Amino acid sequence: MAEFVRAQIKGDKVVVFLKPSCPYCVLAKDVLSKYKFKGGHLELIDISGRSDMGSIQDYLQQITGGRTVPRVFIGEKCIGGGSDVESLDRSGELKGMLQAIGSLQ
Repeated sequence: MAEFVRAQIKGDKVVVFLKPSCPYCVLAKDVLSKYKFKGGHLELIDISGRSDMGSIQDYLQQITGGRTVPRVFIGEKCIGGGSDVESLDRSGELKGMLQAIGSLQ
């Protein structure tokens, strides 16, 4: 399971661990949907139906300090959750972070 998470967040892409029913997950998805990503540079990973969902969230807490979803990674760095993505977008920093890892078209 730790290997699964590490394999997902490896490399120059944006990865969002989420549950579709969570309003903050929807917020993060909506903010990110405004950007034009290169193919394969935005991964939305729904953990809600998984048998290892609890362990994935425990591991995310270990590596990010937060167990809640969404957990949003840009490159291999966790930038937080839905409201964090929204405020980075509002300040203009998000676009720079996405450009820095080369994930935008």
